[in-house]
Amino acid sequence: MAKSGTELSLVLIDKVEEWLEQAALDGEDLKTIINGTCERLAALGVPIDRVYLSFSMLHPLYDALGFSWRRGEGLSVEGLTLPRNEEKPERFLKSPFYFLLQNKLDHLRRRIEPDTPSEFPIFDDLKAMGATDYLCFVQSFGDGQGRGMMGSWSTTRDGGFEEQAIEALLYIQRKLAVTAKMALLTKLAGNMMETYVGASAGERVLSGQTRRGDVETIRAVLVMADMRGSTMMAETLGRDDYTETLNQFFDAIAEPFNRDGGEILSFIGDGFLAVFPTERHAKPTEIAARRATDAAREALQRVAALNQERAGQGLEPIGFGIGLHIGNVIFGNVGLARRLTFSAFGASVNEAQRLEALTKTLGSPIVASEAFVDYAGGAWKGHGERELAGLSEKIAVFTPVFEDAAERQGAGEAAPVPAAGLESHSEAEQIMMLFRDKTPPSAIRGGRSERRAS
Repeated sequence: MAKSGTELSLVLIDKVEEWLEQAALDGEDLKTIINGTCERLAALGVPIDRVYLSFSMLHPLYDALGFSWRRGEGLSVEGLTLPRNEEKPERFLKSPFYFLLQNKLDHLRRRIEPDTPSEFPIFDDLKAMGATDYLCFVQSFGDGQGRGMMGSWSTTRDGGFEEQAIEALLYIQRKLAVTAKMALLTKLAGNMMETYVGASAGERVLSGQTRRGDVETIRAVLVMADMRGSTMMAETLGRDDYTETLNQFFDAIAEPFNRDGGEILSFIGDGFLAVFPTERHAKPTEIAARRATDAAREALQRVAALNQERAGQGLEPIGFGIGLHIGNVIFGNVGLARRLTFSAFGASVNEAQRLEALTKTLGSPIVASEAFVDYAGGAWKGHGERELAGLSEKIAVFTPVFEDAAERQGAGEAAPVPAAGLESHSEAEQIMMLFRDKTPPSAIRGGRSERRAS
């Protein structure tokens, strides 16, 4: 950074850079990095009163993260994007960020005059807080994928930003982008592992359990689920309709098993395997079994709600089967030396799969083993001992008595399935959708959120 002979200490500004470098080496999270940068700059006399930063992300579910910092108030985190095909609000066409993107500019600076008409809608908000100067920027991460950092610095100082303050902000901005990119890459690795292999498995892989044969034996409640009639659907529905049906099914049935201690380990075609890990003592096993029972009850209701919605659209209902079991499973890496999968396997997994298949014979969407029912409690109907393919001995099997759920399923009065998307998008979401998509103005006709791009 060139010496400017200003009131700001170049030595202390360099200390902020050193802190950013150390934060990158220490693997600090993005929130800590941004808050620490803003607080340090303010402490050194840089007259920032409002900072807004938005980061594009590579994530299977989300697009962007946004952070707002106010002097004396600290940092707040904006929302995340889910949908990618919604129309963009007209007001974002008038945002400073969109102006930068459309004109391929790196920076835009404006004095904020209270008596002058606002060039951008966000300036009305800045006037309300007494802002006098505004500097925004776009900082690409240089990967050619439309990912990067966008942000703005605002001040209420009389006369606005002096040259030495702008010099300091531009200098730190680039250092911040480098550190933020490293934090995002670290977060990305965790996001990808959690999304594709599950939280617990992802933690194990990231902690170094990556070799073939790295396995352990755990006790767990096992859930094996499968959709009925999927082969016929795949043949009669188009690709997009079938994929949408499959995702709606998973949203309805799988979500309850992916929380409260449960985890989806893998999706297998039109089914999935989930586990509720538990210790070998009675009490934690009872807790896991009851959570799995509650999840099964909720899945029954959610699929009933989905089928009610499908009936209103003239579509066939979706059937399913769930097998519930408890046992020891082998948990870890198997496969080729250079192509592994992290999953649960063993005799108990096979038994859970056979129980799920038995739902067709017993005419119930849920079938459980005696081992499961002994810990789950509640009302169950016994069906005697049954042979399971591949097992030398018969086992006693049960179906649940969910009178409330059964009645709701029959009457079509189950609780609605939550929508996959968000009701509205934050400014971070909508800005980064513009940043990623670069949608032409002619394709944008309005939106729902009342927040403004800043």
